[in-house]
Amino acid sequence: MPREAEPSANEKAFLLKALQDEQIRLDGREFDQYRPLELTFGDEYGVANVSLGKTKILAKASAEVTVPFADRPLDGIFTIATELSPMTAPHFEVNRPTETEVLLSRLLEKTVRRSGALDTESLCLVAGQKCWSVRVDVHVLSHDGNLTDAACFAVVAALRHFRKPDTSIENGVLTVYTPAEREPVPLGWLHSPFCVTWSFFGDEGETALLDADWMEEQVRVASVTISLNRHGEICQIAKLGGVPVEAVALLQCTSVALTKVKEFSTFLDGKLAEDAKRRDKGGFMAELRAENDRVVG
Repeated sequence: MPREAEPSANEKAFLLKALQDEQIRLDGREFDQYRPLELTFGDEYGVANVSLGKTKILAKASAEVTVPFADRPLDGIFTIATELSPMTAPHFEVNRPTETEVLLSRLLEKTVRRSGALDTESLCLVAGQKCWSVRVDVHVLSHDGNLTDAACFAVVAALRHFRKPDTSIENGVLTVYTPAEREPVPLGWLHSPFCVTWSFFGDEGETALLDADWMEEQVRVASVTISLNRHGEICQIAKLGGVPVEAVALLQCTSVALTKVKEFSTFLDGKLAEDAKRRDKGGFMAELRAENDRVVG
């Protein structure tokens, strides 16, 4: 397996000196500032393209009718699949998950699926027989640090943007309607969790940075990912090794994370409203009203 490229000793020393002695980041950001966040939606429902600085993520949601799990006959199925290909970075290989990919997949799973963000009971069509299986595929297009926050934002955006076909059941027969027959319907969404990742630097982790880029990730001594929604409900806190972090510092990080999550939520709501306005050409019911008006006239 190819090894990941590492910064030189001079680059590491320069970055650490800037952070600890000069209190500045190489890209000029504040310690608690994110890189520019951009979000665009595709022509299809459920396609979200997210850019966090030079880190780029594409998330695509899809749904199909399938059989529910035997132990959960009243629930639909929801899965998240991540892919880090050689296009992302040379050290990633197809069908050979690295530690980065495994950790990313687990954090997304805990943050979005296990927190109950998606109402899986609303995906049930016929108890024990038929349900919707919703899947989100996460493709990392460019890796420049902080994959977790960008990927989580992309997954939430794709799911909230997604529309599944409308259905009806008559005499035990399930009918799935095309978009031309009935307007697709949004998923049952309960809350929007986002990830906020802090990186710690110094011998004792005394310096904390938000949204570390790739270079900063190479020299950090610990990291903490906090997942929460805009109401302050914490879904999970992941600290995977590294030096210990003081409880007071963790509380301060959580407080700042809540502020950032509220900003993410407002930003996403605005983008969804813009996209809905762009797509709104009257809708199916408006077309019917227009036809009735022409008949009356």
